Amino acid sequence: MTKIQNKNFDLEERTARFGESVIDFCKTIKETMIIKPIIAQLIRSSTSIGANYMEANGASSKKDFGNKIYICKKESLETKHWLRMLLKCLPETQTKIKRLWNECQELTLIFSKISLSLKK
Repeated sequence: MTKIQNKNFDLEERTARFGESVIDFCKTIKETMIIKPIIAQLIRSSTSIGANYMEANGASSKKDFGNKIYICKKESLETKHWLRMLLKCLPETQTKIKRLWNECQELTLIFSKISLSLKK
C-alpha cells in the first residue's frame, strides 16, 4: 500500500485534516448576521468529529469506544447539515462546499460501518 492510500485509513489524521479544511474555508467567508452563527456551528461540529475520534481511541471499554464512535457519526451528520445551510447562503462556493460535504459523507459512512460492526 502506498503512503497516499494509508492516509485514507488514518482516521486521526483524516478527521483532523477535515476539521482544518473547514476552518480554512470558513476563514475566507465574509461574515454576515446570518452566516456568522452557521459558521460557528459548522466549525464546532466538524472539529468535534476528530476530537471524539481521539476520545474513542482512548476509550476505557468497548462500550465507551462505541459511544464515542456514534458521536463521531452524529457530528458528521450535523456537519453535513451546516454545509447545506452555508451553501444556501453562498451558492457561489458550491465547488468547495461539495468537496467538504463529500469528505464528510465518507466519514459518516466510515463511522456508521464501525458502529454497526461493534453491534455484531
